[in-house]
Amino acid sequence: MAQGLTIPTKRRSGLWTGAAALFALAGLVLVGQGLWIHAKALLAQVLLERAFEQTLATGAPAKPWPWADTWPVARIEFPRLGKSVIVLAGSSGQALAFGPGHVEGTPDAGEDGVAVYAAHRDTHFAFLRDVVVGDEILVTRTDGTSVRFRMTGSDVARWDRSGIDASSSGRHLALATCWPFDARTSGPMRYVVEAVAVE
Repeated sequence: MAQGLTIPTKRRSGLWTGAAALFALAGLVLVGQGLWIHAKALLAQVLLERAFEQTLATGAPAKPWPWADTWPVARIEFPRLGKSVIVLAGSSGQALAFGPGHVEGTPDAGEDGVAVYAAHRDTHFAFLRDVVVGDEILVTRTDGTSVRFRMTGSDVARWDRSGIDASSSGRHLALATCWPFDARTSGPMRYVVEAVAVE
């Protein structure tokens, strides 16, 4: 009688246990990565707040950590929502990993034109979905100037066809994040909150 190739029951059970442990470990790694992104975003805002306060006190740009390649340039507050975020210089991927970024080539908030700030939809600008027309948005710059804006509307547009003209007349603010808010991957669409300065 020829013996077939069979795996003993104990060995088969061990293989299933090993495979289950491997899948559980992979799941923990994925969950850990997701939690790390949010933890990093929260911790960064604490360090950025400290650096922003130091910049206000001294008048000199303060880096949030020694190896940072960016620094705080503004604080944006949403009084109705009780939200506040520190904005970084530039909108590179490195800056956006830690907070909203001031888009290069756009004026500072309160100056003539459209000041544009961008951030990720799943961390620093996740609450933009809750901002409504008429909401007050307060921007404090590192020179101590505070400018009040009022939300006038929102739009969804391709990132390369937003219609934002940074040199338009008036004092405007645009806050941009990826769209839709619940998407799992990034795409070309952006949600833009539009606001105008109020006296």
